This record gives sequence, structure tokens and C-alpha cells, in this order.
Amino acid sequence: MHFSPHPDDELIGAPATLMALRDAGWRIVNVACGLGRPGQHLRRARELLDACRRVRFELRFPERPIAISPDDDHAAAYAALVGLAEREIGLLEPEIVVSPSPHDRHHGHEVVARAVRDALRTGEPAGPRWWMWGLWASLPQPTLGTVFDRGRLEEILAALAAHRGELARNDYRRLVEGRAAMNASLGPELLFGFGVETPQVSYLELLTEVVPCGDRWLLGAPRWLDARSPLADPREVPMDAWLYAPGEPPAGRRG
Repeated sequence: MHFSPHPDDELIGAPATLMALRDAGWRIVNVACGLGRPGQHLRRARELLDACRRVRFELRFPERPIAISPDDDHAAAYAALVGLAEREIGLLEPEIVVSPSPHDRHHGHEVVARAVRDALRTGEPAGPRWWMWGLWASLPQPTLGTVFDRGRLEEILAALAAHRGELARNDYRRLVEGRAAMNASLGPELLFGFGVETPQVSYLELLTEVVPCGDRWLLGAPRWLDARSPLADPREVPMDAWLYAPGEPPAGRRG
């Protein structure tokens, strides 16, 4: 289950990982938390339907799009998002929940991530794994690497092209390719330690996994994604302090 703050995040955040799981037989459900500003809702919903059709992701909408733009009431958004996440997770009982990180330096991304965190925290002690991606801020402790090739990249870009309205404003296809190429160089050392041998891969996607264990969150084990058997025991590295730390000032909003 992927919680998408905006239409197009399902193809910018962790698309290669979701597609690898899809190809391995996993059911992929994208929950559209928001649809941008009110005047954009109809267009962006249509684009999102087309994008999810192209990549064969199931798509679920809340009863009403949740307002997570900069000038919206984020306390109200947070409450609505917690309710949405609790309902969707309780209904479908996913094994893995994917979302942005709570420190992604984007107001909408962070409020969605905090709501997902707290919805998961209210569940069973051994609830779903939480996999987080970073867009506006780098992940400080990536644990999961998804290797992919040019063919997969082209599949991502072809689906992302459905979001033509947003790409006219900012062509995020450049971001998806550039970040994946950068991660192919830096990612192995970020995952397994500085100085390790770096395999020659075309593209790489990075995520951070945290696992609920009783009353705390533990950091996932560093590994390459095996989409047919993607779960592993976590390390004894607590992550609560990072997960609950105050967010950074939003990108572009520093004084």
C-alpha cells in the first residue's frame, strides 16, 4: 500500500520498487491522499487514473481529497489523514506500507508521513513494515536498494507522462532519471558502508525501512530488494528519535 501525497508521487517516490513487487505477484494499492489545489482536482484525478492504469496499480481515493497545500489547515489535514490511513490499512491489511519520510522538507509529504506513522503506531505490535522514500530531502539511513535497468526506467517515464499538467510546470522525468543514476553510484556505499565495492548497475532506488517491534521502531536490515521475498529481520537500531523529531523548514521557505 502506497500513500501518495499528490498525483504523480506514485511514479516519483519509489516507482521501481512498487513495479518490482507488482511483477513478483504483489498487489499494489495506491492511496491518493490529495489532488492538489481545488481547481486542479478534476484534471489531476483523470491523469492519476491514466497513470495507475498504465502501471497496473490499484487506486483508492478518500471520500474527499485532503487539503495539504501550504496555506491549508495542517492540523485538520493530519487528523483526516490519520483516519484515512487507519481505515485503509485496517481494511486491506497490507504487509508493506510505502510513503514519503516525515523529514522530506515538503509540507504535504511530511504531514502524510506523520499520519502514516501514527496510524501504524495504533495498530498491532507486529504491524506492516514501513518503507519511506525521499524526494526533497535525502534519506539519512537508507536500508533498501532496488536495482533496475533502462527498460524499467522507460516504463516509469511512460507512465509519468500521464501527469502532463504537472510535467508542463516541472518535468519531473528529469528528476527520476537523474536521481536513479546518482543512486547507482552513491547508493551501495550508503547502504553497506563507505569503501565497499560498488557494483556496476544502471539505476538504483533507495528507501529506508522501519519495523514496529512492541513499543518502538527498529531500523531495517541493509539489503538489495528481492521482490519475491522482500522482508527481513530488522536490526537492533531504534529509530523513534528520528521518526518523531520536528521537521526541517520546508524547502524554499527558510528565513
